[in-house]
Amino acid sequence: MSDNLIKYDYHLHTCFSADCDSPIEDIIKSAKTKGLNSLCFTDHNDLDFPETPDNIKFDLDIEKYIDTLSKIKEREASNSIINGQDNFEIKIGLEQGVMPSTCNTLNTYSKEHPGLDFIICSSHVVDNGDPYYPESWQYPDGSYKDENTLYRKYYEDMLYNVSHFTDYNVYGHIDYIFRYGPDNKKGFQKVTEEIFRQKYFPRFSDIIREILKNIIDNNKGLEINTGSLYRGMDFAHPHIEILKLYKELGGQILTIGSDAHDLEHIGYKFDYARELAKSVGLRYYCTFNNMEAEYHPL
Repeated sequence: MSDNLIKYDYHLHTCFSADCDSPIEDIIKSAKTKGLNSLCFTDHNDLDFPETPDNIKFDLDIEKYIDTLSKIKEREASNSIINGQDNFEIKIGLEQGVMPSTCNTLNTYSKEHPGLDFIICSSHVVDNGDPYYPESWQYPDGSYKDENTLYRKYYEDMLYNVSHFTDYNVYGHIDYIFRYGPDNKKGFQKVTEEIFRQKYFPRFSDIIREILKNIIDNNKGLEINTGSLYRGMDFAHPHIEILKLYKELGGQILTIGSDAHDLEHIGYKFDYARELAKSVGLRYYCTFNNMEAEYHPL
């Protein structure tokens, strides 16, 4: 990594997440090799997650998680002092999967679990299913649900979330559903940058605008999530049209995350993320300590 790249990964997963097997120590070693200065671990915590075809659950063992990462955090800080090394910071975060039914329950989570530095709020469920699974887009007879109805429902739930849930710092991959949605009834296709710009952003910009206004009014932010770029899409989350609108409405809080579930993709295409942010006029990205933002020039 060259010196001018962002060196803080604020969205990645470990073996504490049900969909990841990466050991924490291996992640740290890989990040150091890649020239990163800090990692904020953000493992999944999705309360009341619906049944899935593979019976996966995203209930985080939060006490063990914070205890484990706190010890590693202290060790890394001590090593930098004792050995005169550059400080490698560990931050403790989580990716809180939120639904309208769980907003109230989760609204005091950070106060109930001291030690958290950062919380991503994410929408992973619509119509009682995770869009990741093809079955979520189909009726029991195999016919497709109307994708536009699901897209609208996804954003209606998100608007409810940002209106009733405040215990978070940034909203994660707010166009996540388009990573997996079918573009037509013939099969599942990746929504391209151009398809989103021409077809979907005009269709849903009204409700996206209301979501972004609420996020900004509550002093929350967005992330640029590069995970879509190694999952076959040609744009990062959020699409540049959403990022432009966020900036136009006065948004300033921004984090950069790879959404890595393996060692290979830690810090993935952060040069791209930096240039994307700058291209819409954003001037800073943020890190977090004890749920408070610290700003760094892009």
